Amino acid sequence: MAEVIELRGTQTYCEVAGHGPPLLMLHGAEGSRRQFTAIRPELEPHFTVITYDQRDCGDTANPETPATLVTLADDAKALLEALGYPTAHVFGTSFGGRVAQALTARHAAAVRRLVLASTWPLPLSLATANAEVAHVLGQLRSQLPASAELLAEYFYPPDYLAAHPAARRHFASAPARSDRSDRRRETVTDNSDLNIARIGQPTLLIAGAMDRIVPPELTLALAESISDTQAIVLPGVGHLGVTQAPAAVARHVVDFLSRD
Repeated sequence: MAEVIELRGTQTYCEVAGHGPPLLMLHGAEGSRRQFTAIRPELEPHFTVITYDQRDCGDTANPETPATLVTLADDAKALLEALGYPTAHVFGTSFGGRVAQALTARHAAAVRRLVLASTWPLPLSLATANAEVAHVLGQLRSQLPASAELLAEYFYPPDYLAAHPAARRHFASAPARSDRSDRRRETVTDNSDLNIARIGQPTLLIAGAMDRIVPPELTLALAESISDTQAIVLPGVGHLGVTQAPAAVARHVVDFLSRD
């Protein structure tokens, strides 16, 4: 069940459930805490799983000013403190992986181990690293929910969509363009120049072999800046590994975070 926490000028909706060390999970650009619905049951027997809605996402209410990566990183740190956790493992997927990098760079003492899935290094811009796809995504995001099915084709491989036709409407519940969605779009394109080379935590990189949005080589490039990394490439998986292959992602996460 969700609870509301007054946090740095926001009413932040979060859910905490499970047993074991705390695991903070950071969702992607169009996401909310519900992005982790499929994977939570796989993780909760092993961890106290913390999911929440970032600013301008889900049910969270916040001031009408665009957030930056620094804002979101500091929000994440404040949430852990409010919940009584001085440290936690951190999992970030897609844009959430950018927030996770920012959190770890700014508040290293709060992060035990780090998992970065389908994401790309700070401060590299996706508009530079994958320019053609980034341009199309920007257009499709501005046209939601009408563009939901076209957007889904970038997040899910064809075989997955054929086997799970409902996934074509995954983004249909996204609200139409508004001041709120425009703020979120500005947040997602923020390229705060934070030094991720200072990240010393053991880090697991997870990439989908068929990811069109963040090709595997972009995720694996994080190893050039973060010294202690291991990498997993999931065959047949696109951008939303937590949705497409929750059991496989969870298995790798549990194994990595449970090591001494």
